Amino acid sequence: MFLWFLVVAPVIVAEVFRSPMVDYRVVALGAVLPLAEALLGGPSVFHTLLLPVVVLTVVMLATQRRRLVRRRLLGLPIGLLLHLVLDATWADRTLLWWPAFGGSFGEGQVPEVDRALAVGLGLEVIAVAIGVWAARRYELVDPRNRSRLVRSGQLDRHVLSRGAIEL
Repeated sequence: MFLWFLVVAPVIVAEVFRSPMVDYRVVALGAVLPLAEALLGGPSVFHTLLLPVVVLTVVMLATQRRRLVRRRLLGLPIGLLLHLVLDATWADRTLLWWPAFGGSFGEGQVPEVDRALAVGLGLEVIAVAIGVWAARRYELVDPRNRSRLVRSGQLDRHVLSRGAIEL
């Protein structure tokens, strides 16, 4: 399950915040970073709420008076938090709230590896469908929009404002 995090997290952020200044590449990076724990044999701090909170605190403290850097780096803790949501880590209270319920991260594999293969493949297929929808929604078939996303991680303001609900 790689595309599920790589594609869905930035799309959620784009649809919720509709900000042309977010670096969606950094959001995607934050969303896929916890997958490295699958290679390390089991869940640890990347699947806890503690890490995104610490990363958010460090970003906020380290980027005082550096608004543009802050705006770019805020995508990392947001991506880490979205990983917890998309992975359903919130359903494992011992892991999510570590170390509040003891020093152990729980037993078993990381949630991505611990679920049935059919579920994982189904989520990857859904991610591809969301990716196709997002490419159309954000006009990524236009080379200028695609290039902007690749170079800066940003989406054009006019594509983000289309379809927005005005309150």
